[in-house]
Amino acid sequence: MLSDYLKQKTAEYHDAAELLFNSQKIFSKTFTLEDYKKIIYNNYLMLFYAEDKIFRLLEDKYGEKLHLVDRKKLPLIEKDFQSLHLSNDQPYSFDIENELEALGALYVIEGSTLGGNVIAKQLFKTEGFEELKFNFFGCYQENTGLMWKNFKDVIDSYIEEPNYDQVLSGARKIYQFLLGIS
Repeated sequence: MLSDYLKQKTAEYHDAAELLFNSQKIFSKTFTLEDYKKIIYNNYLMLFYAEDKIFRLLEDKYGEKLHLVDRKKLPLIEKDFQSLHLSNDQPYSFDIENELEALGALYVIEGSTLGGNVIAKQLFKTEGFEELKFNFFGCYQENTGLMWKNFKDVIDSYIEEPNYDQVLSGARKIYQFLLGIS
């Protein structure tokens, strides 16, 4: 299954992201507002530079199957970005080649949404975060599991094994982008 392949082949990137964003501090309730700002900043830039490209490549073939209209997160994270008074003054670029790489990039974004739901629940119980809205991390609310399952079902059903490495390439590209933001 492609989803299992991606999970295994991107584990080092996932671990690097957790380290970069001090994720271990979330469950010990030592996560700070500055830590949160860093996660929002990096995820905002990722979505700002990648989401539209990904969706354009996937719309024709996967738009309905993946419910792409319901997966747009840039407007949600923009609210968090603005409420935290963050700004973007550095240009970045993100390039993907085709729909297979777009699926890999979306795998990472959807995975971060799954993890973001857990983050939001934990931070909501952490002192200093009570007033935040968690627009991005809480985007699917009670439908988070269903949206993740739908995504996995589609990639596992429609992508054949000879194409796995191209999908993996897209996942690696977006992880490298996310981890490369200073």
